[in-house]
Amino acid sequence: MTKKLLILLFFLGSFFVQAQTLAWRTNMTDAIAISNEQKKPMLILFTASGVPENLQNEIFKTPDFAVWSRDNVVLVKLDLSDETASDGDKEQNVRLKNAFGVQDLPEVCYAIASVRKNKTTFSALGKISYKPGGAKSWIAESNNILHPSE
Repeated sequence: MTKKLLILLFFLGSFFVQAQTLAWRTNMTDAIAISNEQKKPMLILFTASGVPENLQNEIFKTPDFAVWSRDNVVLVKLDLSDETASDGDKEQNVRLKNAFGVQDLPEVCYAIASVRKNKTTFSALGKISYKPGGAKSWIAESNNILHPSE
């Protein structure tokens, strides 16, 4: 009996872990298409290897963030140190970092984008970086950026 219970708990636990896996996009073209299709803004994480992982560990790896992000944004991760990225993607990511005024990594920018005549136009909604206080506080600040009139 206890063996069956342990097996059941194992499967339920693995299902719960898989349910929290976030779908980060790394291709901006795909992210823009999904953002426009779902009518959700993009949460663009600018990061690189060797940067502090507080934002990842204390915010992005929480169940609260997983639920909130699924309902509110399209997740985009632009790793500026990704050696597997093409030269064109690396250049694009650096241009986006500069266009959004990102100075310290990691930092999150909220934006929407439109494509007309093969020209992409971004509308920045706001930026947020790591601040101590946990996921609920970070989500509240993000909601203020995404829904300023509420």
